[in-house]
Amino acid sequence: MADIAVTEGLFFTKTGMEKRNVDRIVGEALKGCDDGELYLEYCQSESFSFDDGRVKNASFDTSQGFGLRAVSGETTGFAHATTFSEDAIARAADTVKAVRNGSGGTLAAPPIGTNQQLYTDANPLPLVPFDEKIAVLAAIDAYARGKHPKIKQVSASLSGSWQAVHIVRANGAPAADIRPLVRLNVTIVVEDGTRMETGSYGTGARTTYAEFLKQGAWQAAVDEALRQALVNLESVEAPGGEMEVVLGPGWPGVLLHEAVGHGLEGDFNRKKTSAFSSLMGQQVAAKGVTVVDDGTFADRRGSLTIDDEGTPTQRNVLIEDGILVGYIQDRLNARLMNMKPTGNGRRQSHAHHPMPRMTNTFMLSGDKAPEEIIGSVKKGLYAVNFGGGQVDITSGKFVFSATEAYMIENGKVGRPVKGATLIGNGPDVMRKVTMIGNDLQLDPGIGTCGKDGQGVPCGVGQPTLKISQLTVGGTAV
Repeated sequence: MADIAVTEGLFFTKTGMEKRNVDRIVGEALKGCDDGELYLEYCQSESFSFDDGRVKNASFDTSQGFGLRAVSGETTGFAHATTFSEDAIARAADTVKAVRNGSGGTLAAPPIGTNQQLYTDANPLPLVPFDEKIAVLAAIDAYARGKHPKIKQVSASLSGSWQAVHIVRANGAPAADIRPLVRLNVTIVVEDGTRMETGSYGTGARTTYAEFLKQGAWQAAVDEALRQALVNLESVEAPGGEMEVVLGPGWPGVLLHEAVGHGLEGDFNRKKTSAFSSLMGQQVAAKGVTVVDDGTFADRRGSLTIDDEGTPTQRNVLIEDGILVGYIQDRLNARLMNMKPTGNGRRQSHAHHPMPRMTNTFMLSGDKAPEEIIGSVKKGLYAVNFGGGQVDITSGKFVFSATEAYMIENGKVGRPVKGATLIGNGPDVMRKVTMIGNDLQLDPGIGTCGKDGQGVPCGVGQPTLKISQLTVGGTAV
């Protein structure tokens, strides 16, 4: 866990607030409540983009503020501000006290801390000079344009942030975390006559820029973006209909995240608005399917040393051999469901309240070689990369667009296709998994999860999967 002294210096010594006074205000605000906390946040962020051979954007931002939350039963009082002062926190306390409504709750025990630290405390932003960052983006542009004569446009971006959080509770020791985050992205447009296609590749982690600015790293990103663009340039219209579908490893796990993961979040299940509500202990997926949410991987984009309520993250098995065995929980929903928090209480910033959110969500490997899985398909679709998608939590229905896909005929991968969409129902699809590969991969560090207007970094992953039947929406006539 981050050094408490560092964050106390940032939020108290530098602001002039007295820690004992803030502790007193928070204690009084939460008296008679069931839970709550003061969440202090300071964040620096920057982004650079290079487009059409020149710098298109360079920005730097600093944000700060606090959010004070009081919870009584199912009711939450929340107030936030962008300034650090005892007076501002006291005014917020007067606001959130209203949720007590004359009742006297029993304040929940604070999270039990650990000494784990999953990523560096170093701030990535000042470690690399501005000119060097721009020079790398220019080198990416030059390298890409020299790779192939059909390249029409190259876009590259680099972004980073450094977030410090400090959580104060009424009856427990404070918790703190310092979170770096960086990302590199390359997009390439190719042209052949009147036809233009796009390929993109991104990568990121909770580290400094060092690994991503190495020549080999950014060249690999360019090569992958170009490969995807050229594949799409050769694609034909995708057919539609019911067929066998093979999902590739890694990023295609975003379908698992959306179609299944959100349905396993505690708030939806407590309110019985999820397709998985009241199914604990029942078979919800094919045998062999084990789904895990794990926020403890070192340096991963979706990982957190502690969540935004101060609970240490952990490895949570959600579906085991097809049986539903767990939900993703924050403190509020865990208490109301008589369960334990799982370290998944997350918020976008100090101006948002926490809710159950995924960290790194993935399916474990099986025992089949990817070649065996593809070889078992007489006619179907092989979906390797995905773009956007939509899911209805209540019904489990989803629609996903494949950005890289191929037809499979007689056990062999054929020509690439474009315009393929996957249409189905999350719980239903999980029951139709018939083969699971031995090649689990996590995504390269690009995921952002949206829920209730909040976005947080996340990770996804899976091995190669075969689904016996899935509706494919295509454009071929």
